[in-house]
Amino acid sequence: MMIWLLKTHFLLNENIHLLAGQVVRFGITGGLTTLINAGIYYGGIKWIHLSPLLANFIGYLVAMITGYIMHSRFSFRGHGCQDSHWQLLPRFFLASLLSLAGNSFWVWLLVDVMHQLKWTPLPFMIFVTPLLSFWLNRQWVFHAHSDELTASEL
Repeated sequence: MMIWLLKTHFLLNENIHLLAGQVVRFGITGGLTTLINAGIYYGGIKWIHLSPLLANFIGYLVAMITGYIMHSRFSFRGHGCQDSHWQLLPRFFLASLLSLAGNSFWVWLLVDVMHQLKWTPLPFMIFVTPLLSFWLNRQWVFHAHSDELTASEL
């Protein structure tokens, strides 16, 4: 019984450690892509005078391309996914479309409906949407798609 508890405790600690590393890598990559998206959004509305939704869409496209490259090579490396880029890319694109929809919702609600300042969606784009994105990428896009993951696949 004691050996089983020690093995379980070690495996849980290893899983938590691996997950924590993945969260940190995702945070770095996601932070960079979020800043890219937010920077293009803000620059587009401030200096180029684009509509907020168009600026958000352009920022999304640049951030999506950057995010796919960085997440597949850095954030979720070693996660157990053996799929080719042709299999990963459509899932990543769909997951990122949900992020775009989330960010567009914040822009629409706060700027168009509530008539707030054009920068008010930024905190939601930076802090709320990335939580959904991490979960989708970890559980669906870069998941090993097997019934049971080992600690090394986290």
